[in-house]
Amino acid sequence: MSPEPPLPRRAEVAFSDLAARQVEKLTAPQVHRLDRALVAISARPDIGHPLPGGQLRDYRDDIDRVRVIYHVTLRRTIVIVGYVEV
Repeated sequence: MSPEPPLPRRAEVAFSDLAARQVEKLTAPQVHRLDRALVAISARPDIGHPLPGGQLRDYRDDIDRVRVIYHVTLRRTIVIVGYVEV
């Protein structure tokens, strides 16, 4: 029996200064919804749609009503630029 292939490594998540200030003001339910979005993005950094200009991506989850603007670095770190409830 051959071993199972390793699971892909999740990307690290970092926050810009603006995004960090936004997170400090969130309620517990909002943090929970954001956490779910961050798990999805860290597992699949390409999940968001590219915004004009090419560097930023826009991830929206209509069920949890969150929108995350982010970009992925060459080292596969995801930098969160902003968070909005939709």
